[in-house]
Amino acid sequence: MKYVNYGKTGLKVSRFGLGCMRFPDNEAEAIEMVRYALDHGVNYIDTAYVYQGSENITGKSLKDGYRNKTYLATKSPIWNITTYNDFEKYLDEQLKRLQTDYIDVYLLHNLGFDNWQKVKRFDGLTFLDKMVKKGKIRHTAFSYHGPLELFKEVTESYDWEMAQIQLNILDEFYQVGTQGLKYLAEKGIAAVIMEPLKGGSIVNQYPPEVKGILSNYPEKRTLVEWCFRWLYNMPEVSVVISGTSTLAQLKENLDIFHKAECNVMTTEDLNLINRIREAFEKKKGIDCTGCSYCMPCPKNVNIPEIFKLYNSVSMTDSFIDGWTYKSSIISSGAGADQCINCGLCMTYCPQNIVIPENLKKAHSLLLK
Repeated sequence: MKYVNYGKTGLKVSRFGLGCMRFPDNEAEAIEMVRYALDHGVNYIDTAYVYQGSENITGKSLKDGYRNKTYLATKSPIWNITTYNDFEKYLDEQLKRLQTDYIDVYLLHNLGFDNWQKVKRFDGLTFLDKMVKKGKIRHTAFSYHGPLELFKEVTESYDWEMAQIQLNILDEFYQVGTQGLKYLAEKGIAAVIMEPLKGGSIVNQYPPEVKGILSNYPEKRTLVEWCFRWLYNMPEVSVVISGTSTLAQLKENLDIFHKAECNVMTTEDLNLINRIREAFEKKKGIDCTGCSYCMPCPKNVNIPEIFKLYNSVSMTDSFIDGWTYKSSIISSGAGADQCINCGLCMTYCPQNIVIPENLKKAHSLLLK
C-alpha cells in the first residue's frame, strides 16, 4: 500500500480508504471486509452517524486490536442538531457505537448552505475546539457538496485539517471539482475524495461507446482502474475513499492501489478520460449516487432505485429496466406516481437534485 502525508497533521495515511456506507447486509461479511482491508495495508476507515448500522458494525470490526491499526473518521449528523449541546450528545453516542474513546478525524457532515448556517448558529466550531481539548477527537474536518464560493467561505472560517469532497472523472468541474482540490493543497489541508465511482454508477451504467474506447486504447485497464488512476495521479489527493460492498470489490481496489503513484497519467491517458467523459455527457442521466440520504420518503417512493433505472435506460437504451419499473416498483406502491412534491427529500440530497421534477421525468421515460 502507498502512504502519503495527511495535510499538516503529521499522519501517514493509505491512499486508499475504506468507505463504510455500502456494507453488505450480512454483518459477518462486513466485519470480515473491514479486517481484510486493515490486514492488507489500509489504515483509514470512513463512516458516519447517518450511515444506517455502519458505526455499530465498524465498532465491532475494530475490536481484537484492530482499532490500533486504523485512523478512524466519522461525521456529525448536522441535520439533527438543534442546540449546542446536541453536538457532544451525538458524538458521545458515536463513541459508544464505535466502541472507542476517541475519533481520529471528526467531520462536520455535508456543510452545504443550510448545514453551514446551523453550524454557525449553534457554535459548532467552538464545539470542535472543546472536543480536541477533551481528547474525544484528534483532528477536525468537514465534508462538502456545493459551489466553490461557499466552500472557500467554510474553509477560511476555521483552521481545518481535512476537507472531504466529491470528485471523479465525470465531476472534474462539478461542485468544487479540481479547482477546489488545488485550493485545499494551497492551504495545506488534506483532501479526501468521496464518490470516486459516483456510487458505482460510472462502472455499472456506462454508454456502450465507452467499451469501444477502452478496447481500442493500447494500454489495457478496466474502467474502475482508470477512474482510480485519474484520482491518485493528482498529488493534491490524500485519500480516495471507496465504499465496497463485497470482498471481491475490495480485493480489486487494493490491487489497483498497491500501484498508486502520482503523476503517472500521460497526455494520451488524460485525453482518454476526456473521451470517456464526453461519451457519458452525450447520454446525460440524473446525478444520483445512490447514497439514499433522501430516504425514507413519506409516500414510500423508492427514489434511488427509480433514478438508477432511469440512468440505466438513458445510458443503454435497455427496455428491461422500464419493465422492472412497472412490474416491481409501481406495483409495490413505490413508483414516482406516488410523489406529492413535498420536497422533503431535497433537504437531504447532497447532489442538490430537484427530485420531484426528476421523478416526473423518470416516470415518463420508464413507462415508455
